[in-house]
Amino acid sequence: MSPEPYAFLGGKQLPLSEAKVGIMTHALHYGTAVFEGVRGNWSERHGKLYVFRLRDHYERLLRGSSILKIDLPYSVDDLIQITRDLVLRNGYREDVYIRPLAFKSAQLVANLKLHEVESDFTLMVQPFGAYIENDGAIRCQTSSWRRPDDTMMPTGVKLSGLYTTGILAKTEAVMAGFDEAIVLNHDGTVSEGTGENLFMVRDGVLHTPSETDNCLLGITRACVIELAQEEFGLEVVERRMHRSELYLADEVFLTGTAAHLTAVGELDNRKIGTGEMGPITQKLQDMYFDIVVGNNPKYMHWLEEMTPSGG
Repeated sequence: MSPEPYAFLGGKQLPLSEAKVGIMTHALHYGTAVFEGVRGNWSERHGKLYVFRLRDHYERLLRGSSILKIDLPYSVDDLIQITRDLVLRNGYREDVYIRPLAFKSAQLVANLKLHEVESDFTLMVQPFGAYIENDGAIRCQTSSWRRPDDTMMPTGVKLSGLYTTGILAKTEAVMAGFDEAIVLNHDGTVSEGTGENLFMVRDGVLHTPSETDNCLLGITRACVIELAQEEFGLEVVERRMHRSELYLADEVFLTGTAAHLTAVGELDNRKIGTGEMGPITQKLQDMYFDIVVGNNPKYMHWLEEMTPSGG
C-alpha cells in the first residue's frame, strides 16, 4: 500500500494531502456538483476486491452531470479505468468506499449561469465499514423534513445540494436516539430514507415508492427488484405509499450502496412485524451479500474485479 493514499484531481493522480480546491470554488458555494458512492467489497475467500456495478454508477454520474451542464472529458470507460488505476495504486485489502465527484470548479462566486462555469472531476478511495452501526433491525423516525419535489430539484440523480435535506433528517433522527430517518414527500407520501431506497413487505408482496415519488433511482434498488422477481418469484409493486402503511407492514427494509440491505424493525416507536429482520428481507440480504463478494457466478457481471498486487 502507498505510504499516503492517492486521489485523482485535475486529470492526474496525486497524494490525497495535495488534492485541494480553493475557497472560491463554485461547487463549495452553490452545491453545483454530482457525486456517486461506490462500494468495493473485499473477499478474504478470493483474495480480491470486487467493485459493485461501477459502470451503472458512472452512467448515472454522467446523467446528473448533463443536468448541471458539467462537461467532463471522460467517457464511462475512461472513468472505470481511472478508478481501477487509483484503487490498485492505493492497494487496500479491505472494504472501501469510492467517491467520484464531478463539480463546477471555476473560482467564481457570483456567476449563476452553469454553462459559463468550468468543470472538473475528482476521485477518492477510503476504507469503509458499516454505514449504520447496528447489526440487526434498525430503529427509524419519520423526519419532520420533506423530500424536495422533482420540480424543485432533480431527485433521480445524486446532486450534492440535494443531500442537505437528508443530512438534516439523519441528524434529527440520530440526535433523537434513532438509527435512521424515513423522509416523506410534501404530500405526506413515502419517498425514501436519508440515503437509501425503501421497501415494504405485505402478504408476501414487495412494495416500493415509484420513480415519480422523488426517490433516487437507486442502483441497489434495481438489483433488489431484479433478485426478488427472478430468484424468489416475488411480485414487486412500485406505487405511492402512505406512512401508516409502514406501521402495518410485515417487513420494511432499506437499500443503498453504503447501507447494503438493512432491515427496519421499528418506526416512530412502533414495531414493524416482529421487530426483527423478516424472512424475505433475510433471503434477499443473504443473496445480495453473496453476490457483492463474488460468491455467486451468475451475477459476476455486476462486479469489477480489482485485485491488489500480491493478491
